[in-house]
Amino acid sequence: MNFGEKFRRFLAGRYGMDALNKAIFIVTLILLVLLWFFPNRFLELAVLILLVIGYFRFLSRNIPARYRENRLFLEMTGKPRRFFRKRKYRFDQRQTYRFFRCPKCRQEVRVPRGKGKISITCPKCGERFVKKS
Repeated sequence: MNFGEKFRRFLAGRYGMDALNKAIFIVTLILLVLLWFFPNRFLELAVLILLVIGYFRFLSRNIPARYRENRLFLEMTGKPRRFFRKRKYRFDQRQTYRFFRCPKCRQEVRVPRGKGKISITCPKCGERFVKKS
């Protein structure tokens, strides 16, 4: 049995990587870069603790507990993730669409670019308003 097979067997049944582990390792990398520029015992200890926690979660066989931790993390970070996902979506669509807010209900409406002055009907409240696309 070669090393690769032994390693695969070792990892079988382990929890592996999830969103919380990715966040832990990203924060660890950021702290390592800071540690490069600002040597500090506290940062060294924080990096060590985060690495231990990250590897513990990665190699854990207690899958339900790790799943609960990840779900709680995702619930806590849901609003900021939605905010940035929405900004990315709008940024990706900026070449072909314009975004306007309904003056009555504040619903965001997407319209094609380059159509001149157009009358926009809000899909939520039915309010009509004119904007230049």
